[in-house]
Amino acid sequence: MDLRAILETVVELHASDLHLKVGNPPYLRIHGSLRNLDLAPLTARELEVVADQLLTPGQHKEFDSSKEIDFAFGIAGLGRFRCNFYRQRGTVAMVFRCVSGSQDITIESLNLPLVLKDLALRPRGLILVTGTVGSGKSTTLAAMIHWMNSTTSKNIITLEDPIEHLFADGSSYVSQREVSLDTQSFAEGLRHVLRQDPDVIMIGEIRDLETMSIAMTAAATGHLVLSTMHTIDAPETVNRVLSFFPPHQHDSIRYLLASTLEAVVSQRLIPRMDGNGRVPAVEVVINTPTVADYIVDATKTDLIANAMAEGTTAYGMQSFDQSLMYYYTQGQISLEAALANCTNPTEFDLRVKGIQASSDQTWDQFEKKAS
Repeated sequence: MDLRAILETVVELHASDLHLKVGNPPYLRIHGSLRNLDLAPLTARELEVVADQLLTPGQHKEFDSSKEIDFAFGIAGLGRFRCNFYRQRGTVAMVFRCVSGSQDITIESLNLPLVLKDLALRPRGLILVTGTVGSGKSTTLAAMIHWMNSTTSKNIITLEDPIEHLFADGSSYVSQREVSLDTQSFAEGLRHVLRQDPDVIMIGEIRDLETMSIAMTAAATGHLVLSTMHTIDAPETVNRVLSFFPPHQHDSIRYLLASTLEAVVSQRLIPRMDGNGRVPAVEVVINTPTVADYIVDATKTDLIANAMAEGTTAYGMQSFDQSLMYYYTQGQISLEAALANCTNPTEFDLRVKGIQASSDQTWDQFEKKAS
């Protein structure tokens, strides 16, 4: 098997993932859908050889012990890839995620809301980018880091597992630390990061109580902290943060979160109507005084969506449905795709048909037809 040739095909076809397992030809995920390459089925020996070529002796020992491993590697002139090796039916299987170069990742090129530029330049606080697996959370964080690195003079420290997007120093000074290679764990790295004079701390993912606690403390002590979580919107994100802590601490954590949170950015990738890729539907909730009140009061947390709709003009917030309406009116996504991914399909369908309150102007900027 010529792995480089296959990875070249991945890049040429703009595939996000490559799947390899014994008995099947290589499969690619292109714009969210799987398709196989017209190649011979892979053998166990071929995949064992790939593992021997890509894993260091230490990684090989870990893989043999745990039966799975995450890491990343780059190929000069081709790109960078995040990998997961695992075993299925007793044989090696692999998934490669294609990661674009950081110089290609900008907020504009990804069609992300421009308010993310303002959020990236906040002096302190916690920004959480959320969504399901494969929704582009890490890429959005990379675009925000790229913007900071291009426009500000800050000390940016990242903690990742593994490092995906590589950053060269620009206007800022960037240090990238990889779990297991440069630090034992997210929590261990975070315990020492405040002694490294950071202005910005980027955590690849918040997975446990200790990481969440340190991230909130860092945000409360004057640092800008960015991270990801596997939640679908702002209310669920608040509840997920609370779930890390024992119930008797929930009231105090609500107050801490209300005082440190800057924004929750949630996203979903939607297929383009022309079949040429996907666009990000993005919900942006900024922590205004009203939103902070809803975070503190457990009976009002679900009202965050109302505050988001009302803060569209003044604060740059937007809902999933408003984002989807923009893409639909621009002719980029189908009505079926919009309805399948929106939060309130009935209301969305009524708006498409022109049935809405005339006094509601919060949708105006999202309903402009393409010229």
